[in-house]
Amino acid sequence: MKVLMFSADSSIPQSGSPAQRRMIEYGSLVEKLFIVVLSKKRVHGPILDISQNVKVYSSWFWSAWRMGKMFKNEGISLVTAQDPFEIGLIGYLAVRRLKAKLQLQIHTDFLSPYFIDSFKNRIRMWLAKRLLPKADSIRVVSERIKRSLIGLGLPEEKIMVLPISYDEEKIKSEPVTIDLHKKYQQFNFIILMASRLEREKNIEMAIDAMVDMVKSNQMVGLIIAGDGSLKEELQKRVSKNNLENNVIFEGWVKDLSSYYKTADVLWNTSNYEGYGRATRMANVSGTSVVTTDVGLAGDVLNNNDCFVIAVGDKQLLVDSTLKLMADKPLREEFAKRAQQSALSLVMTKEEYLQKYKQSWEMALL
Repeated sequence: MKVLMFSADSSIPQSGSPAQRRMIEYGSLVEKLFIVVLSKKRVHGPILDISQNVKVYSSWFWSAWRMGKMFKNEGISLVTAQDPFEIGLIGYLAVRRLKAKLQLQIHTDFLSPYFIDSFKNRIRMWLAKRLLPKADSIRVVSERIKRSLIGLGLPEEKIMVLPISYDEEKIKSEPVTIDLHKKYQQFNFIILMASRLEREKNIEMAIDAMVDMVKSNQMVGLIIAGDGSLKEELQKRVSKNNLENNVIFEGWVKDLSSYYKTADVLWNTSNYEGYGRATRMANVSGTSVVTTDVGLAGDVLNNNDCFVIAVGDKQLLVDSTLKLMADKPLREEFAKRAQQSALSLVMTKEEYLQKYKQSWEMALL
């Protein structure tokens, strides 16, 4: 089998990056894997041979639809696209040229009512609803998304649930190199958020919740690890609420393992989520969680091992966290149960790669 992949992950061409290592592993499953990395900039990078049978191409996003012609003589049997939106459209156009099968991947819960928070996302939803019925197979990252697609009328046998692979055992066993309580000794209770600073993550609600948290405990701190387009706006919100001493923007942190392990609670306030990497990593690390009802919530996580709150419910976010703050045994019990649940779902690398290959082969049946 020869596979053509379209992706927007700019780290794939970077030598030694986790994404590039994953692509090399995926390439080991097939005869050849061609990867086109799409960019919004009008640039074309050199062709990279990242392994014996994996080639990486870079293309300006809006000229990539013509790339199907480049691969016409390669004997491509499957085209896989990272999303069912713009990249999915490029994949579909390539399939028409190559007479190949199409797999669409879904990493975000685009059927959530909160997804259509912009004109661009409304267009994306419209496009996805038209492209998905044309796909020969669909790979999703959570049961939540699968249920949404079935509700849309797509056949269950075309859908495979396969989350993103993480080395959970390694994360669990890694030693603590940064202790948040030692780094921020002014706090006696530390809340962690590991998140892009974008609208769908609803960091605004977390900052507003901190106003009430600080009223109960002036030594509570919120550490936000991440960056994004809303950073300046969120910093102004912190200043407006006089929270400069309690909310810290860390920026991007390369290795968050120690952060998860030394925080008291992880907050996830997203309006919608495909999977929820931060939540998963907190579970594996043994940290209690308060999360909105998105991503893994309801499938892997429930109210037996964390607090699941309604999207946008600031008061329940505060109340749930105050319960965990006041009840350390409950906090530890939640963390223990969630960790056991997360680790019970771990696949070996070989098992994961085999399932990944099956997700491609589904399209050929």
